[in-house]
Amino acid sequence: MPAHVLILGGTTEARRLAADLAARPGVRVTTSLAGRVARPAAVAGEVRTGGFGGAEGLAGWLRTHHVDALVDATHPFAETITAGAARAAAATGVPFVVLRRPGWRPGPGDRWYDVPSLAGAAEALPGLGRRVFLSTGRLGLAAFAHLTDLHFVVRSVEPPEPPVPPDTEVILARGPFTVADETELLHTHRIEVLVTKDSGGEATAAKLTAARELALPVVVVRRPPLPQGVTAVPDVAGALERLGLSPG
Repeated sequence: MPAHVLILGGTTEARRLAADLAARPGVRVTTSLAGRVARPAAVAGEVRTGGFGGAEGLAGWLRTHHVDALVDATHPFAETITAGAARAAAATGVPFVVLRRPGWRPGPGDRWYDVPSLAGAAEALPGLGRRVFLSTGRLGLAAFAHLTDLHFVVRSVEPPEPPVPPDTEVILARGPFTVADETELLHTHRIEVLVTKDSGGEATAAKLTAARELALPVVVVRRPPLPQGVTAVPDVAGALERLGLSPG
């Protein structure tokens, strides 16, 4: 049984895993947060904030703090962190687990347009609608900054930093949001097209249901691939199994 588990966190699954591990006698759990949100949700166990200084810095932290297992439960689009974690685990011999909730798949009635990147989403937008609900996070808005003829509605926990599209309306709010919430937002702002990253899971899927019911097109930015040789588990139970632990 691992005595010290480091979780690269920030997601709902990371908090659930930390809560499970923190409740187990003899297990020390530390969750590392990037520090991009000023008031993150509460996390069980120990918490550290900020980067490690790349893969070498993380490897040094694993050695210094006698980490017995490393779990990457970051956002599916945090590809730089995941790649660095894989290299650090390989360099130190620390067992490595990637926890990723499954991605979304379209259902009957969905009008989805898959794109490989935010730049691809920006390229697809002009032909789909002028009023855009941009639900891709506050850090990737620069990819849309050149679209001067479109109106963007952006929702985030904290205000986005420039560059942003010139015609942007910001809504500060923290989820989860219901289908009724999302339907009202799409109606109120006369949204014609939704843009989202393939985050997966139920916590942010209500907007997809609302878009389906309103017959709106959805531009879906697909996830980057995992590093070569790395596989992911889809839930906390799978992560516990990889760690050699039974569900709590």
